[in-house]
Amino acid sequence: MAERLVNEVLNNRDGTYEMSLRPLAFSDFTGQAKVKERLEIGVQAARQRGEALDHLLLHGPPGLGKTTLANIISKEMESNLKCTSGPTIEKASDLAGVLTNLEPGDVLFIDEIHRLQKTVEEYLYSAMEDFKLDIIIDQGPNARNIRIDLPRFTLVGATTRSGLLTAPLLSRFPIRERLDYYRADDLKEIVGRSASVLNVEVQDDGAYEIARRSRGTPRIANNLLRRVRDFAQVRRDGRVNGEVADEALAMLDIDQFGLDEMDKRILEAIIAKFSGGPVGIGSLAVAVGEEPDTLEEVYEPYLIMEGYLNRTPQGRVATPLGYQRLGFHETSSNQPDLF
Repeated sequence: MAERLVNEVLNNRDGTYEMSLRPLAFSDFTGQAKVKERLEIGVQAARQRGEALDHLLLHGPPGLGKTTLANIISKEMESNLKCTSGPTIEKASDLAGVLTNLEPGDVLFIDEIHRLQKTVEEYLYSAMEDFKLDIIIDQGPNARNIRIDLPRFTLVGATTRSGLLTAPLLSRFPIRERLDYYRADDLKEIVGRSASVLNVEVQDDGAYEIARRSRGTPRIANNLLRRVRDFAQVRRDGRVNGEVADEALAMLDIDQFGLDEMDKRILEAIIAKFSGGPVGIGSLAVAVGEEPDTLEEVYEPYLIMEGYLNRTPQGRVATPLGYQRLGFHETSSNQPDLF
């Protein structure tokens, strides 16, 4: 397992299809202006001192650019990027294999860092603070402690659920940055850049139509761009304007407000099956046929941000706007009627 994990980390490359759309410099990164400014200053200062950047925690909803920022930091620091994830590191030996293969100044990116095993996490403390790794070899009377000196490296942790990180681990990140959802104008710029990389002709109104339906998330914007490109190539002349984008997104069941089929199923289940709520996440997950964690991490943040859903101590409750978007009328008895 350890050998496989080390190979996975060392063989990480930037040549995948998705990576081709990732900006490789701060100057090309759109949005998150304050976060980008703070990171640029930190990177520039570290380079001037000839030191590794302090350990960094990036947290926020999925698809907002945590992995992209880790790539940019490694490029700007002129160092290697080694990638792994919390669930992959199952034992202390796995972590040791990763850390002992780092070189001075390397950036180690751990995605889903909140899912690290607690026993593994404890070994990470000394590695982050003192750049030393203490490993116990053997068991019982033959047990002995071995201390391994590590090169100074930068750990970039990424998580969608920072509240699940333990206080000792959280305190060892001097830099902590939260990524927020993007504005439509920023996403329009991202769509335009991705279109040029993919060699797709996209007009401004087409780029904006994709951007405003992308739930404030660059990853979704890029995925929608690919689907709209396919539609334009097969059904039209290959060019993407507002009309073509609208037709393609309607075919994908994404309405003008950015709600997809699962969003509507969630709201409809709360309104029609549970009288508008409150309803527990477990019951709601069963009603729509999805995992509770997926609802909480993928769908709920956008629905709450847009004002369609409220999360209360008693459960999830549909808002008046949620009723309106689905064409229901909120009666005094809290029983929905169709308009």
